[in-house]
Parts: sequence; structure tokens; C-alpha cells
Amino acid sequence: MRGTARTPSRSTGVLVRFLSGIERAGNVLPHPFWLFGILSAVLAALSWGLHALGATAISPADGKTVAVRSLISIDGVRTAVSGVVENFVTFPPLGTALVTMIGVAVADKAGLLTTMLRAAVIRVPRRWVTFALAFTGMIAHVASDAAYIVLIPLGAIVFRAVGRSPVLGIVVALVAISAGTDASPLITPTDVILSGLTTAAAGTLDPAYVVSPVANYFFSAVSSVLLSAVITLVVEGFLARRVETGEDDADVEHDDSALELTPQQRRGLRNAGIAALVYVAALVVATLPTGSPLRGADGSLLDSPLLSGIAIVLSLLFMITGTAYGIAVGEIRRSRDVPDLMTQGLRDIAPILMLFFAVSQFLAYFKWTKIGEVTAIHGAALLKSLGAHSLLIFLGILVLVSLINLVVTSGSAQWALVAPVFVPMLMLLDIPPETTQALYRIADSCTNVITPMSPYFVMALGFVQRYRRNAGIGTLASMTIPLAFSMLVVWTLLFFAWWALGIPLGPGAPVR
Repeated sequence: MRGTARTPSRSTGVLVRFLSGIERAGNVLPHPFWLFGILSAVLAALSWGLHALGATAISPADGKTVAVRSLISIDGVRTAVSGVVENFVTFPPLGTALVTMIGVAVADKAGLLTTMLRAAVIRVPRRWVTFALAFTGMIAHVASDAAYIVLIPLGAIVFRAVGRSPVLGIVVALVAISAGTDASPLITPTDVILSGLTTAAAGTLDPAYVVSPVANYFFSAVSSVLLSAVITLVVEGFLARRVETGEDDADVEHDDSALELTPQQRRGLRNAGIAALVYVAALVVATLPTGSPLRGADGSLLDSPLLSGIAIVLSLLFMITGTAYGIAVGEIRRSRDVPDLMTQGLRDIAPILMLFFAVSQFLAYFKWTKIGEVTAIHGAALLKSLGAHSLLIFLGILVLVSLINLVVTSGSAQWALVAPVFVPMLMLLDIPPETTQALYRIADSCTNVITPMSPYFVMALGFVQRYRRNAGIGTLASMTIPLAFSMLVVWTLLFFAWWALGIPLGPGAPVR
């Protein structure tokens, strides 16, 4: 039966106008590549003005004067022109992301990641379907953007199969992937990119400081379970009653083949699992001897090649398991098929490389001008003079970044913008970069599902309209806002408790 059109309430009308305003504001912004080009030009003009005004700061580290340098000068132009290639090739996230994605490409293009996501939810009992889908969304972050394409329509099919509204399945999948985008029980490409940008930002004060991709792993893994539970509680306790009282359009065709795995796919998953176990066992055995080259100089695993080289460790894991799966399903028949899959995967990250090029130039110019360092020193001094408590500072950053995230939805682009100021400023307040990065994860995630600037919000709306043709932006937002707000509050409280108790955020990360 077709759902009947409803008269929009006043609150829904306000919501639609608010979201439309966000959409219009976001549409004014250029592509992130051009955005960083424009910001570089603005930076040049700003550096010239601040240099002319004699902007300086006294470094609390060594007592030396730090002065703003102008890009519109002989030295500035020489630096900008001669450093283009070096800025790009030495950009911290570049090599790590490329090495990781080479392995991920094999697992993705062979079909392993898609089959894993399907297998995680297709046989789940009705009472566990919401939590299972939400937690699968957290795992799906390892597949990057492909997670949306696979899991959102699959969520609709799975919910329908257990007699529930497919619209609810779409919402659960979208929120888990998008609002929980920086939480996962696995190490993901996002961990690699964020840690590289944080390392670059920390280098403003300490060039030797390195933030590992696993620096937030403990916090991220626990967050993924907690957020899955929050999604389940909000959906079952509030949203389900509202969504499932409406009528879905009954004349929608369904492809239930997504609920079944072929014998080849099952064999592929089994072989991939065996390959993963063998690989992990080999690593464990290799690290057992106290003199193992995979241990650190002091025999510790915290400061070891295993963690500093986590990119190649992860890449090999994905490559080995992806190859095992690909051979079983017939996707890999010859040795040359493996590098062919790598090539296909690297084509998919070409947009990221293009963005990295623009970001690397902007960050290099920003660092050379010393504007970030001077701003961080004065900002830290102001916060100290005000006696602002760390929790209040954290809350302020959370609110600011969450608002920026409504318009700048690219996590890496946004962190590239704010990290050069926030990371060194908080370092001067004795707050480690790893802590600032964990805080950013929360703000970068939750508001993703309430902004129409996100292409995946629009994509999810398209799926919702398959089942409720009269649905609009306000319809979807009215379902995602309670979830986004609940996740933001609970995730923030978890972070505050984590920080207050002094629990390490990840292997080798400072306690505070």
C-alpha cells in the first residue's frame, strides 16, 4: 500500500529550512582542491599583513622569539616555488596511505570486503539485527566509501527480511557508517590519514614527534561497541515506534539474492580467515624472541618496527587475505591479477592524491610563515590566563569542529585546516597530539548524518524514497538527528571519562 502524504509540522518546516541553509552555504564552497588553493592565496596576504605589523611570540620551549614570515617576499616566493615537489613527496600521510591502500585494493577488488559485510548481517536473529547492522557499519569503515554503497541497500534488505521497515535499516546503516565514521574495531585508512596530518601539525613544535596510525586504537575500538549500543537503544526505544508506524510503498521490487552467499564465496571467506590466522601467528612467532628485529631497541613492542611500520603490516594482511579469497572465487587466476587489482584500487584513490597535493602545499606554506606557531602560543597563553579547564577547552573545540563539519564534510580536509592550530596549541597546554586527534574524531563524525552537504546523506535519501516516495531531506534528517545527538553526547562523555582516568588511547600513546 502506498504511504499517504502527511502535512509537515512546524518543527519539520524549521528543520527543512535549517538544512536548506546549510546546503546553500556549502554549495558556495569550491571543491576542496580549489579551497586549499584559495586558502594558500589568503595565507600569503595574511602573512604579509602580520609580518608588516611585526607579529611575534615568545616560544615557551626555548625562550626565542618566533616572528611571522611573509610569503609575499623574495624568500617566500623562492620557498613556494622550489618546495612544491618536496612538500608533496614528504607529506606524512602520503606514503603511509599509499602503502596501506595497495593491500586494501586487493581485498576490495577481489570482493572480500563486500562479502565480509554481507556475511556479518545476513543470518542475524531479529532481536539482534539492529546492533549487528550498526556494529557491521563500524567494521565497514575499513572499506572506506565502498561501505556506503554496500551496506545501506543491504540494511534495507536485511530489515525487510526480518519483518521490519527497510527505511529503518537504511537509517541504521547510514548512521553507523557516517556518524561513527572515526570509530572502528579495525585499523582503517582513516587512521592512517589522520595520524599523518597530526604528525605534520605536531611537527610545528616538535619535528621529531610521530603519531602512529594505532595511536587512538583502544579508544576507537571501545567507541565502536559503545556507539553500536547507543544506536540500538535509540532505534529500539524511540525511533522504531515512529518509523514503523508509517506505511512503506508495497510495490518496490527487492533483490533477495544479497541475502545468500554462494559456495565459492563461503569457501573464499574460509580461506581468507585461515590466511589471516596464519599471517597473525607468523607475526606473533617472529616477535617472541627478545632479540627479534620486529622489537624495539629496548626489546619493547611499543617502540618497534611492528608499530612504526603498521602500514606495511596492514597492507600485507589485506593483500594475503584478499588473494586467498580471490583465488577461491575465481577473481584471481594468474599472478598478474594481483598487481592488476592493486592498480584498479589505486585509481579509486586518485581524488585523495589530488587533495593531498593541494593540502601538502598549504600546510608547508602555513608552517613556513610561522602563523600557526604564533597563533598557538598566543592561544595557549590566553587559555592559561583565563584559567580555562581542559574539559571546557575540549568542549569548545568539539562544538566548533562539529559546526564546521556541517559544511566541510571531508574529514581529511577539515583536519588539515584545524590541526595546524589546535594540535600545537594544546601541546603547549601539555595535551598530547593523540588526545587532540581523538577529540577531533568525535566532532568529525556525528554531524555527518544531518548535513545535506554529505553525498551519502543524499544517496541514503534516494534509497529511502524507494520505500516512501513522499520522503524528503527533512524526513531523513528527523530520523538521523536523534541518533546523531545521542551519539555525540555519549561519545563525548566517554572521551571525558577516558581522559580523566588517564587511560592510554592506543599502543604507545601518552596517558594524557
